[in-house]
Amino acid sequence: MGVPAWRWALNAARLRNGGRAPRRDPGCGLAASLAGSASSRSRDESLRDKRAQILSRGLPKQKPIEGVKQVVVLASGKGGVGKSTTAVNIALALAANDSTKEVGLLDADIYGPSIPKMMNLKGNPELTPKNLMRPLKNYGIACMSMGFLIEETAPVVWRGLMVMSAVEKLLRQVDWGQLDYLVIDMPPGTGDVQLSVSQNIPVTGAVIISTPQDVALLDARKGAEMFRKVHVPVLGLIQNMSVFQCPKCKHETHIFGADGVRDLAETLGLDILGDIPLHVNIRETCDSGQPVVISQPQSDAAKAYLKIAKEIVRRLPVPPA
Repeated sequence: MGVPAWRWALNAARLRNGGRAPRRDPGCGLAASLAGSASSRSRDESLRDKRAQILSRGLPKQKPIEGVKQVVVLASGKGGVGKSTTAVNIALALAANDSTKEVGLLDADIYGPSIPKMMNLKGNPELTPKNLMRPLKNYGIACMSMGFLIEETAPVVWRGLMVMSAVEKLLRQVDWGQLDYLVIDMPPGTGDVQLSVSQNIPVTGAVIISTPQDVALLDARKGAEMFRKVHVPVLGLIQNMSVFQCPKCKHETHIFGADGVRDLAETLGLDILGDIPLHVNIRETCDSGQPVVISQPQSDAAKAYLKIAKEIVRRLPVPPA
C-alpha cells in the first residue's frame, strides 16, 4: 500500500526544514482566515443578488386584461361553501343594480367548472379573426369556463404547470369586449390558480366567502391572508348559509353556527359584506340554470345578493376614465 497523501506531505515538509515539523506563522493564519471570511461574505452577497435577480425575472409582470376596467375575485379557502353559486348571483346582481354596466364572469376552477350549468350555457366558444375566444353569453353576462372547452363528463387530470397555462389562456386569449366588472370564480384553496391570477393581472379586490362553520373559517382565514401577502385588497367577507328558516313553521336554525364569519372579520379587521341564508330556492335555481337573482328577483335571497353587490361596488376604487 502506498503512503497516505497527508503523511507524504508532512514528511516532505520536514525534509525541507531539516527534519523539523513546519512552523505555522500565526499572523499569516489569521490574515488568511480574515481574507477567507471576507471572501465568503462577498460570495454570500453575490449569491443573494443573483437569487433576487432570478426571482424578479421569474415573477410575471402584471398586465391588465384588455377592455376590462375592474377585476373582482370571489374565493374561499374551503370547497363546498357555495362560492360558485355566490359568484354567479353576484355577477348577475352587479348587472341588475346598474343596467349601464357590462359584467363578465370567468370560471377559474379548472378541475371542477360549474359556471356552464349554473348559467345554462353549452357549446364551444367561437374564434375572432385575431384567434381569440368569444365568451358565451346569457342573462347579459359574458362567461368563459374550462367547461366550454372539454366534455362535460371529462376529468381534467393535469399537473400544476398545465393548470397555470390554462388559466393564462382564459385570461389572455379571450375577447371580453368592454367590461366594467370581471368577476372571477376562484377554485378552493390557496394554490397555483390563485397565485397565477394574482401575479398576472391587477386584481381590484378579493371577496372571501365562508359558512359560519369553524372548519370553513380556518380555511377562509388562510385565503384572506394569502391575498394580503400577494398585495390584493380584500374587500370583505360574505357569510353564506348563515341561517335556515323552516318553510312550514318559519323557525330559524343556525345549522353551521352563528356569526362565525362576523367574528373572523373582526379578528382580521375586515368588513362583512352581507349574509346569505341557507334556502332551497338558491340551490334549485342554480341547478336549473336560472339563478335566483334572475328567476326570483323579489325573494329575500335575491335581495341579499343585490345588497352585497352594492357593498362590493361601494368599496371599489373609482375606475380610470
